[in-house]
Amino acid sequence: MKKNLFAMGCLLAVCLIFALGTKEAEARTIKLGVAGAHSGDLASYGLPSVNAAKLVVKKINANGGILGQQVELLIEDDACKPEIAGNTAMKLVSDGVDVVMGHICSGATKAALGIYKDAKIVTMSPSATNPDLTLSGEYPNFFRTIPHDAKQAQLQVKFATQTLKVKNVVILHDKGDYGKGQAELAQKYFKEAGVNILLFEGVTPGAVDYSAIVTKVEKAKPDLVIWGGYHPEASKIVTLMRKQRMDTLFMGADGVKDDTFIKVAGKYSEGVYATGPMDISDNPMAKKAKEEHQQAFGSDPGAFFDAAYAATQALLNAIEKAESTDYDKVVQALRTEYVETPLGKIRFDEKGDATGIGFSVYKVVNGQFVEEK
Repeated sequence: MKKNLFAMGCLLAVCLIFALGTKEAEARTIKLGVAGAHSGDLASYGLPSVNAAKLVVKKINANGGILGQQVELLIEDDACKPEIAGNTAMKLVSDGVDVVMGHICSGATKAALGIYKDAKIVTMSPSATNPDLTLSGEYPNFFRTIPHDAKQAQLQVKFATQTLKVKNVVILHDKGDYGKGQAELAQKYFKEAGVNILLFEGVTPGAVDYSAIVTKVEKAKPDLVIWGGYHPEASKIVTLMRKQRMDTLFMGADGVKDDTFIKVAGKYSEGVYATGPMDISDNPMAKKAKEEHQQAFGSDPGAFFDAAYAATQALLNAIEKAESTDYDKVVQALRTEYVETPLGKIRFDEKGDATGIGFSVYKVVNGQFVEEK
């Protein structure tokens, strides 16, 4: 009798262990972090990335997930501020994130990357363009689905000198990792092209009044103002320039190419140039992704949506191809395995930059950014 009771007890224990193990396996998920500006002035850059991740993950989970596991989104806001981004990264690491899509701004990305690097977590941004993030080799865990600013600055200078025929420029920036870095690259390439740089100066982001710098620009009489930074300051500076009846050409980078810039600057945005990711609206996958966004959220997607959609696909595809969330295997898969995305068929070079993508020049015409051919 005692033997039978003992045997029954062992059988129950085995069943309990098996049941608990099964529940644990069922509960296990692949955790995808999404970090970026989800509040504040630059939320129009970050929220489209959240929506992109939600759409990709919803489809993948509906089709059985990755490696038999569902994908779980861990969404954290850094407001595009370096002083917050570190805490955001630490929170995602402590929550057991497997890979991270983000951050959005270069300064915030840089502030977070060391934390992910120490934790051996692959991170991919759809929008952080500071060249050193990949080219320095300091962050082997970092990848991106947007070209870096050196390529963007070269395109700006080529367009300004060959198409706009400018001879004298003023370069302004917001003193940040992205804005100042982009402005310094533009300065370098303009000098090499023999263009006169009449003024190179930084302004304080979030200032109420930029009339002092606008007055300096007016006195300098440039053919073109190059802006290194984001749309909130650009919209204020352009508005002041136009109100003072200055018809000086104005060009920003991808930090300006956002519909929010047009909404804030209104009629004063007309004629402004900005570089940004190439127009991929004819790509069937880009069309499909846009339709998905319209159906799910009732609106057209915003800035960096396609790049974020591609980044989410690339990260999860790498996990699937690697058959693991192991850091080294995922990195290897990103560098060797192609993935079809709204940006086209991409993989990543040894530095972490995506292949087969580029920038275009856009101009605001009748309240819309139109690609210059």
